[in-house]
Amino acid sequence: MTAAEHSPGSRNGGGHRDLEPAGSGRGRGIARVAAAVLTAGLVAAGTLVGATAATAATADETGAHQGGATAVLDGLKTYDTAVLHVDGKDGGPATTQDLPAGLFELDVDGGGQLKTYCVDIHNPTQDRAKYLETPWDQTSLGANGNAGRIRWILQHSYPQVDDLAALAGEAGTGPLTAKTAAAGTQVAIWRFSDKAEVEAKDEQAEKLADWLEKKAQNVAEPKASVALEPAAVSGKAGERVGPVTVRTDAGQVSVTPPADAAAGGVKVTDKDGKPVTEAADGAALYFDVPADAADGSAALGVQATTSVPVGRVFAGLTKSQTMILAGSSESTVTASASATWSEKGAAPALTAQKNCAKGGVDITAANKGDEPFTFELAGAEHTIAAGETRTVTIPVAEDQAYDFTITGPGGFSKNFKGVLDCLTAGAPAPGDGIGTQSGSEPVPAQTGTSSAGAGGDLAETGGSSATPVIAGVAIALVVVGGGAVFLLRRRKPQNSGE
Repeated sequence: MTAAEHSPGSRNGGGHRDLEPAGSGRGRGIARVAAAVLTAGLVAAGTLVGATAATAATADETGAHQGGATAVLDGLKTYDTAVLHVDGKDGGPATTQDLPAGLFELDVDGGGQLKTYCVDIHNPTQDRAKYLETPWDQTSLGANGNAGRIRWILQHSYPQVDDLAALAGEAGTGPLTAKTAAAGTQVAIWRFSDKAEVEAKDEQAEKLADWLEKKAQNVAEPKASVALEPAAVSGKAGERVGPVTVRTDAGQVSVTPPADAAAGGVKVTDKDGKPVTEAADGAALYFDVPADAADGSAALGVQATTSVPVGRVFAGLTKSQTMILAGSSESTVTASASATWSEKGAAPALTAQKNCAKGGVDITAANKGDEPFTFELAGAEHTIAAGETRTVTIPVAEDQAYDFTITGPGGFSKNFKGVLDCLTAGAPAPGDGIGTQSGSEPVPAQTGTSSAGAGGDLAETGGSSATPVIAGVAIALVVVGGGAVFLLRRRKPQNSGE
């Protein structure tokens, strides 16, 4: 499906998004233009260089992902046609654009399947894109005062309500099929997520959309399927390092301790030193580090098989349409946390997460050692005193990939990567379009747009599936339009987790 642009107004007085995150100042279209001028995949990145006692190397393969389900897009599977109303360019006449509207399916790593709707109408999907369960505040829903209404719609419509006769009776729509129910639900969501002036082509689907829009109420964001807080801790050998708190919607999670060969005998315990193999929501986990352990690091993991809560957001690891969960089979969900320790000197623990409100990525450095931890980031030197924790926000342009390699003495290394995708667009830039993919066969991602009706085998895919990932070993400051970015050497695109 393709659309050049659409009205920023909401149909029938529908949902209006709150103010954009602070410091954004631009819609997605402008950000894309700026990105194209710079270079595909331009990244804000940094290197931390500590001046402390040595620690063993550690790599964070999941980066800023805070736990939960990880999945791969399998396509748009259950859908019908919607009509997007588009303002004319340069005062020209308004037009309309047909586009598919309905349910996507994603395959969960480790087992399971997700059904999702789009909350990002002008952003194309990418073929086989990898998606990560993500908190609302790290997506466009964080600044959307109607995000709770979207979750209400998901709870009260298809597929959560799979008795279509009952749904049609309550909404007063007339007969519904799975396709028209999915289309009507998606249309109602778009009116709140994107302020889109959109309607379902099918009469019954349109009645459903109107009913859902009118009835929707604000409900709270669901808890993560599983997460560990914080994702990194530090301390001294001979101590129990932590705590790391389990956050989960599942009844219980299994705990995987570090491998003894890699961790030097480190165990996962409770606060009293009792080994832990299973944990529930709120449980506190510790790394029990032997007194004779060499300076080093270790990681623990938790895993559960559970239904992911309806309303959880799934954001693309590469640039791809943001999704919101409408239904989940029993699926594998995971989270990990790491610990570093040293006999003396500084003991840094580093985490990162997207900060949509500030338009960047927060790098948090905690120092549980007995000496200061000093590092250089973005051209400025920062010193974290013993026992102190500090957060530094690195600016990242909207829609841009980032890849932070954070290093310290003795081979200490942490990596965080992802895409900052915090906004929806009132009107896309020229050449942009709405893109998606049906599930009948793979669609190679490509630059630009194409068109296909909802009844065809394939809906179109736009954009590039190979968002470049750029690694940093040195920082060169480039000033563009009053904003600062860091231009670093390229490396091959990667499809690994965030």
